[in-house]
Amino acid sequence: MSKKVRLGIIGLGQQGGAYAKFITDGLVPNMEIGAICDIDPAKKAIASDTYPDVPFYADYIAMLESGDVDAVVTCVPHFLHPEMGIETLKRNVHALVEKPAGVYTKQVKELNEFAASKPELSFAIMFNQRNNPLYQKLKEIVQNGEIGKIRRTNWIITTWWRPQGYYNSSEWRATWGGEGGGVLVNQAPHQLDLWQWICGVPKSVYAKVAFGFRRDIAVEDEVTAVVDYGDGATGVFVTATHDLTGTDRFEILGDQGKIVVENSKTATVTRLHKPERELSEGMDMDDVRKLFMGELNPEEYYTSEVIEFESAWGAQHSGVLENFAANILDGTPLLAPGSDGINGVRLANAIHLSAWTGKEVGLDFDENEFLAELNKRIADEGKFPQRA
Repeated sequence: MSKKVRLGIIGLGQQGGAYAKFITDGLVPNMEIGAICDIDPAKKAIASDTYPDVPFYADYIAMLESGDVDAVVTCVPHFLHPEMGIETLKRNVHALVEKPAGVYTKQVKELNEFAASKPELSFAIMFNQRNNPLYQKLKEIVQNGEIGKIRRTNWIITTWWRPQGYYNSSEWRATWGGEGGGVLVNQAPHQLDLWQWICGVPKSVYAKVAFGFRRDIAVEDEVTAVVDYGDGATGVFVTATHDLTGTDRFEILGDQGKIVVENSKTATVTRLHKPERELSEGMDMDDVRKLFMGELNPEEYYTSEVIEFESAWGAQHSGVLENFAANILDGTPLLAPGSDGINGVRLANAIHLSAWTGKEVGLDFDENEFLAELNKRIADEGKFPQRA
């Protein structure tokens, strides 16, 4: 193999087009475009004008078998990611799947199991937010125990405002059979991943979800989910697509500190000098009086630090592409292994299942029960085939 990975881009839409531009603009120095594939004939003309020396295919299997590509990225509807990932790996081509890894865990598990049988191939997922230096730093702080054991997490992420025209732009958008869900599978997968990447995978979830609440769609446009991590620790996740001004606030409370992230850009990290219970038990009535009078000196109890990074547009995505290519070329560890993709899909499935059944749902839920409930909704739409 050359020193540059030849990437096949499946789907020359918004994402595929952006990745092609990142590569041709030199943002991914260890990668070049090997081929482009799209079933839309109009995209062939666009590709030939923009990338005249790049082979174009209407059939992705033909592209995989052409010898033109070492790896592919799947910029296609969510249901197709597992299928295309498996077909890619079958032909000994490295696979980078877009988020989410799929729509339901049963299909993502098949992808992961097949990928595990091909350990010599690189298998990654486009979790570009993992390449955000702010979240990398916060994961390090939590893993190092700098804020102690997690007691509560909260993420309000409602910066996804979408007008009705967005949903009307395509027949498959915001449908159970075409997209597989709403805000949980389209806009919020990055946060579902980061939440678990940093704070751990919960044991169960109870959710109140509104379907077509403020938009004329079948799928969810507002979600409030409460998760249980065990040992009394809980978390709350709120997301929506009808909040015009939007909020992005992520809090992690530990027994020896706290992290507050605003707009995925600035984090305030508070580190207690001792675990909170020790501070509480060490206070006498005079300290309590000072507390009520506002006379306590905060420096006696904690320190605070503000962390902020500049992250240029495109750097996160191009960084994942570069890391994927480096893993292929020299074994550099992946920022986002493809097998991690199941975590966000599983949590989204559990949130849906809780809303549909009105019950708290374990993260070890019955996959067949979920698929049966999803298929009921696909059948009611009457536009798409049911899933196996």
